[in-house]
Amino acid sequence: MKFIDPKIDFAFRKIFGSEDAKDVLISFLESLLGLEGDRQIAELTLLDPFQAPKIRELKYSILDVKCRDHRGISYIVEMQIQKVAAFLKRIQYNAAQAYASQIERGEDYPRLNQVIAVTITDFVIFGGLEHCVSRHETRETITGQSFLQDVLYIFVELPKFKKTLEELDGILDRWIYFIRYASSLREIPPQLTAAPFHHAFERALVANMTADELELYEKAGIAIADARGMLELAKEEGIQIGERRGRQEEAASMLLKQIRRKFGQTPDWVTEKVTTAPLDRIGAWGENILFAHSVDEVFAS
Repeated sequence: MKFIDPKIDFAFRKIFGSEDAKDVLISFLESLLGLEGDRQIAELTLLDPFQAPKIRELKYSILDVKCRDHRGISYIVEMQIQKVAAFLKRIQYNAAQAYASQIERGEDYPRLNQVIAVTITDFVIFGGLEHCVSRHETRETITGQSFLQDVLYIFVELPKFKKTLEELDGILDRWIYFIRYASSLREIPPQLTAAPFHHAFERALVANMTADELELYEKAGIAIADARGMLELAKEEGIQIGERRGRQEEAASMLLKQIRRKFGQTPDWVTEKVTTAPLDRIGAWGENILFAHSVDEVFAS
């Protein structure tokens, strides 16, 4: 058996955002938020259900899983495989927008319900935290009491999850393991055979995908690979530029020392000229200083 990668946005939405797989999303949210007893999700309404043709029309843009439970609480669930500019600001903006869009007029404030933004990332966001699941809410700074709870943020940082199958403890561990490793599995492990996990594997089975879904999934994967390739190339170019700049700065510093030793204190225009010159020009001036009788002769053609 072969399974699609839940970390790819298209696959994540197919598995967790389909009308016929609400049990999968409910199980994941309840385990993540610790919902028990009367707080369990009795009913879940997907605000924008997964539809492959619709995704084709949207040109493979990132689509969140958005839903609302029977208490009126809204959830925004997003899988992000690559860090983008102002990532945390975008998460907060989306949550604020979801909160404000519940009403049309100011006098309807009592109708506002809680919004919970769940973000799963395939990269580390909070370097100072060792745990992979973190909860962020507004608290009063002196007492630590929380009075403003209408917008909550839950983050799952997949790279921080190191447990093996044998070490899994609880439903949440199993869901995080599924999201991180499903694409590398060739059969359903005994630890993940319970109903919601088995259903998730069925949704992720490549053999169960339509031709349209398979095409969209492959294109989403290619787009991610291309983006990562461009990022690595940019990093390599940045390193090379940094190395060249470092060599230029070192050569400029050495030339200025040689000029001062031979001719004494130099005017400001010499320092500016040397520090802004390309490496090959500094090298040529370095040869000139061996035979120059004045500062001007150092810079002679």
